[in-house]
Amino acid sequence: MTDMKKNIKRTAVLSVVLILVFATTVFGAEQTEEYVPAVYATFWALVPPVVAIGLALVTKEVYSSLFVGVLMGGILYSGFSFEGTITHIFEDGMISVLSDSYNVGILIFLVILGAMVCLMNRAGGSAAFGQFAADHIKGRVGAELATILLGCLIFIDDYFNCLTVGSVMREITDEFKVSRAMLAYIIDSTAAPVCIIAPISSWAAAVSGYTSGDGFQLFLNTIPFNLYALLTIVMVCYVIGSEFHLGKMKKHELAAQNGDVCFGDDSYQTNEEISYNQKGKVLDLILPVIVLIMSCIIGMIYTGGFFDGKDLITAFSQCDASRGLVYGTFVTLIFVFILYIPRKIISYNEFVECIPEGFKAMVPSILILVLAWSLGDLVSNQLQAGAFVYNTLQSASISTAILPACLFIVGAGLSFSTGTSWGTFGILIPMATSLFPEGSTMLVISIASILAGAVCGDHISPISDTTIMASTGAQCNHLYHVTTQIPYALVVASACFIGYLVAGFTQNVLLTLFVAFVSLSIIIFVIRLYQKKSS
Repeated sequence: MTDMKKNIKRTAVLSVVLILVFATTVFGAEQTEEYVPAVYATFWALVPPVVAIGLALVTKEVYSSLFVGVLMGGILYSGFSFEGTITHIFEDGMISVLSDSYNVGILIFLVILGAMVCLMNRAGGSAAFGQFAADHIKGRVGAELATILLGCLIFIDDYFNCLTVGSVMREITDEFKVSRAMLAYIIDSTAAPVCIIAPISSWAAAVSGYTSGDGFQLFLNTIPFNLYALLTIVMVCYVIGSEFHLGKMKKHELAAQNGDVCFGDDSYQTNEEISYNQKGKVLDLILPVIVLIMSCIIGMIYTGGFFDGKDLITAFSQCDASRGLVYGTFVTLIFVFILYIPRKIISYNEFVECIPEGFKAMVPSILILVLAWSLGDLVSNQLQAGAFVYNTLQSASISTAILPACLFIVGAGLSFSTGTSWGTFGILIPMATSLFPEGSTMLVISIASILAGAVCGDHISPISDTTIMASTGAQCNHLYHVTTQIPYALVVASACFIGYLVAGFTQNVLLTLFVAFVSLSIIIFVIRLYQKKSS
């Protein structure tokens, strides 16, 4: 009966949307090459992602919700023209994002990595490593801490981090009855938050590119002021060590203790009863992962011109992470072939079979990514939601001292709405650099608050590509991951806001860190007190 009601609700929502679309034909108008939509750089530019996020949380279904968001964006952009809506959704939306070389590179990376995960499973490497870990890791906490450690070690790129950590640790955490929602939270908390404070990463390269002057040095200076990244790592360690479960995470962990790690939804499982070689060894997993990390690093600095004479820092700051990851995964795929085939760990036919199997495993994630990219491009570039936020901030009379705290909130909101932290960097960092002189402490604090806010919003957004990858890596229902992660992120964000208020007034890094950590401790203490009273 419940499922019937849900289906009726979803059908009704989609029917209304379709009726609206077809009804818009009467309002259609011819577009010119210099067409500018009426909602350009206005509040209405934020409506499509808000609708998509709201629908996802209500219907618990992400595919149709994202499409409805894209559809609404197309309607607003075209000025209620039926023809304009259709052409914009596909030509300027999905086809456009799939024509972008960076996006295509990410998709190829996903496909190859999916094939490699399938190969490592088929060869018995994952099973052997799982057995090894089960023999050496004692208890749930050990398995979760091992996941954190691996996540911190793979700091090159968030996509790479999410999928690699998930594929390596998933069976181990299942063995120790850690819920997939908790695994996804750990993965997500050691992906972007670690990448944004790692000097050698695709994120450092991106941030350096958005700043003027010595962008890399400026990025290094922001690290101690990047409160969200630092506090998130502290938070996830505390959650594991003390079993501090908030909101729906408590239900997921209780279900996992009873043997249901997927919380009743195993549709994201891609390795149902895969046959594997019993003779597989731990090195059949470890060596490919090591080669993958090294190859991706080399691939990234190659695209940045390292082998053409540029220094390491410059090469990383100018690298093309998408191409670098493709090169790295392809080299690793060749290495895996050489490692497995001569030893007859798997046959040639099995090797070939794993490639489409890995592709199929990534299809749900690819679909969500394409829709999320389409929505993000529509909102950020075509409707210019960022320009609306920028103009609003510029016109507001905000005290310099409270500006970092305001930028943190705005960055979080914009990243949450658009699903992209890098897009938020591109919008807000130039504004910060125009407000403060180069080399000033306030410039460092302001950019750090933007980075922190962008990662925070990206961390909890259902349409964020990083959040999607964390769900994929953990093979967890995407909305389960989002809804269980939000309470933890909001706790950390609250402490960060207080910290940035202190930073703006004092410009002292030690005092800022102290106040932020104390604030986090107080908030956790109050929540625990409330939990004890209500239980």
